[in-house]
Amino acid sequence: MTTEIEQRAQSDLLALVTARFALSKKVPETFFSAEARKIAEACWAMARRFHQGGRLLAFGNGAWASDAQHIAVEFVHPVIVGKRALPALALTNDSATLSGLMAGGNAATSFARQLRVLARPQDIAIGYSPDGQCANVLSALTTAREMGLLTLGLVGGGGGGGGGEGGGPIQQSQLDFCFVVQSQDPLVIQETHETLYHVLWELVHIYFEHEGLLT
Repeated sequence: MTTEIEQRAQSDLLALVTARFALSKKVPETFFSAEARKIAEACWAMARRFHQGGRLLAFGNGAWASDAQHIAVEFVHPVIVGKRALPALALTNDSATLSGLMAGGNAATSFARQLRVLARPQDIAIGYSPDGQCANVLSALTTAREMGLLTLGLVGGGGGGGGGEGGGPIQQSQLDFCFVVQSQDPLVIQETHETLYHVLWELVHIYFEHEGLLT
């Protein structure tokens, strides 16, 4: 027989799960409704860069480092049969270089220094930040823009404005595309980012099916 305490616990658990699903549904719906046109424009710009021989270079911290790895493998190893492989690399994969830069006191410029060595002007840089305040991500995006790369920021919260390289702020307008998930919940932000980069992958390939649009 269920006790009153157990019933209350079950009720609290149901309320928590219901609220979580509601948030996981509402935030992405709002985001994609508002950003649909910009997402299409970003995919066209990415497809053009790939068509010109560019590569995708992705980076982020912590859980978002795994998202950088995820988007890279999506492009290099397409899960849909018949889709072409496109060159992509997660800067977070090179633990030796990253740890070496951080040990040398260069944590805030770790990704930027990798880009200076690896990146070419026709490449694409995608940086992830849950709050837009990750110094090493902002520094790398600033460097990428200066080098002529196509720059995309996938951020959450208020969208950032924290210190880039040298401590200077970077605004959304300084990126080619900045997608801000308006939430303070890191789980919902990451869920939305994951859906977004799957959409980016799919639409890039749709543009490649109409290569006349890429010249």
